Amino acid sequence: MEYQDIAFAPDGAYTEKNCPMIDAMNVIGGKWKLTLIGRIYRQSPARFGELRRSLVGITQKMLTAQLRELERDGIIHRKVYAEVPPKVEYTLTEYGLTLEPIVSLLYAWGEEHRRKQVGLL
Repeated sequence: MEYQDIAFAPDGAYTEKNCPMIDAMNVIGGKWKLTLIGRIYRQSPARFGELRRSLVGITQKMLTAQLRELERDGIIHRKVYAEVPPKVEYTLTEYGLTLEPIVSLLYAWGEEHRRKQVGLL
């Protein structure tokens, strides 16, 4: 689907309530969500500690919040094992897997943008 093929609101104006882009960003927006989706896709199942170590600068509180939001929105599945210490693993749901091409394209775009920013192109 081309961008120009996207149906617009009847009056041509979007609001917070009828814009599909806002809907999408409400689910995948946030500093760490796309990175988490990509990381979980590549290292599934991913454990909490592995995710925290792989995302330099994220706090435990932020990681927990972002994971909970992704779980709430049906993007990831959280499996808790009855062990001591507790073991928790995250995987993408079938619905979450539909984001893989989007995440891959954004990653490639980000690489290209980064090269342009540092004058490598």
